[in-house]
Amino acid sequence: MAIRYWEYEDAPFKEKLKEPNVKEIAKVYFDNETKAYRFSKALSEVKKKGGIKLRDCGEELPIATWKRYLDFGVMIGILKHEDGIYSFTDRYSKPFRNVSLYIKAWIESKKEDDLSLLFANARIEKQTKRGGRVAAMPSKQQEQQDNQQEKIE
Repeated sequence: MAIRYWEYEDAPFKEKLKEPNVKEIAKVYFDNETKAYRFSKALSEVKKKGGIKLRDCGEELPIATWKRYLDFGVMIGILKHEDGIYSFTDRYSKPFRNVSLYIKAWIESKKEDDLSLLFANARIEKQTKRGGRVAAMPSKQQEQQDNQQEKIE
C-alpha cells in the first residue's frame, strides 16, 4: 500500500476533505494508474447504485476484473459482500482513521467523479483474450469433422 503523509497530518487532510474524490482513495492502495482506475471504477459503481451484483457490472471491464477489485475492497474493509451484493461498510481499522474518514466523506458527497479525467494515463480499454477456448465459434478441427460427416452422409 502506498500510504502517504497526508493520512496522518491534520492540515493536508482537512484540505482534501473539502473535495473528496475516488482517485485519492485508489491511490492509497495502488501505485499503478490502471489498477487504481479499475478499483475506482468498482467503487464508483457501488456508490452510484448503493450495492452491486457481479451480473449487474458494466461491460467496460471483464467480470473477473470486477470480481477481483470488488473482493479487494472487501478484503481491505471498504466493502462488504452479503447475499451476493457488494456494498459499503463502515468498519475501518484504527490506524487508517483519516483514510476511513476520507472514504466516508467521498461516499457521502453527491459529486460524481469523471474517472477518465482523474486517470488520464490508465489503460481503459478492455484487454483482448490471450488464450483459452472460444465458445461462440467452433474450432478448425470441429469444422473439418463436420465437413467430413457431411461428405459421408
